[in-house]
Amino acid sequence: MAIVDVTVIPLGTNDPSVSKYVADIQHILNNYEKEGSIKYQLTPMNTIIEGELSTLFEVIKAIHEAPFAKGVQRVATNIRIDDRRDKNTTMEGKLESVQRHLNEE
Repeated sequence: MAIVDVTVIPLGTNDPSVSKYVADIQHILNNYEKEGSIKYQLTPMNTIIEGELSTLFEVIKAIHEAPFAKGVQRVATNIRIDDRRDKNTTMEGKLESVQRHLNEE
């Protein structure tokens, strides 16, 4: 499994707020999660998505296209991928690992 940090940025909108575009993207992610394809977590600055790498690329394409469907003419999408192949990692597992180190201090 891979973990992706993704930020979709609609450019040239009439309003500086992009929360309505973020909400549209969360609906798309929710549908993928209901199918059991991914897990995701919204943060104040981005969205973290966990799943098989091929599925994540499909999801990224879908959420990148979402603002265009709302009339936006330009979208910048930032992607960071954590794809560890020596063991299965999850969002929760990564946080638990850090917490174990904090507890050892």
